[in-house]
Amino acid sequence: MEILSARVLLRPRDPEATLAFYRDTLGLAIARTYPGGVVFFAGSTLIEVASHMTSDSDESTTALWLQVRDIETTQRVLESAGVSIAREARTEPWGLREMHVPDPDGRQLIFVEIPADHPLRADQRAVKTEFVSRT
Repeated sequence: MEILSARVLLRPRDPEATLAFYRDTLGLAIARTYPGGVVFFAGSTLIEVASHMTSDSDESTTALWLQVRDIETTQRVLESAGVSIAREARTEPWGLREMHVPDPDGRQLIFVEIPADHPLRADQRAVKTEFVSRT
């Protein structure tokens, strides 16, 4: 199977609050709108708020992993906007800096900063592999 594109589909309990959060509080740019929904750019992925597919459940099963350049600055910006920080930024055992924030539906947003010395930032072109000729 080949995946060419991906997005996260959100089924909000309160469509207006969810739209306001992603559009106004986080300031995500709109990729497109359609009757009943808005699709936002979020780095290399898309987030779709499907207002026509509201959730009646009290439990949300969606989490978003959102990479940011500077986690401390992000935390300050969110706090100044009145956003509740469920878990403040800290370095995880695996070396990433993470902060947890609930959106209006209780969905967990995991804001992540990848430190400069983390293996995810390593230039994989520097890894030497043996070239095997097939001639």
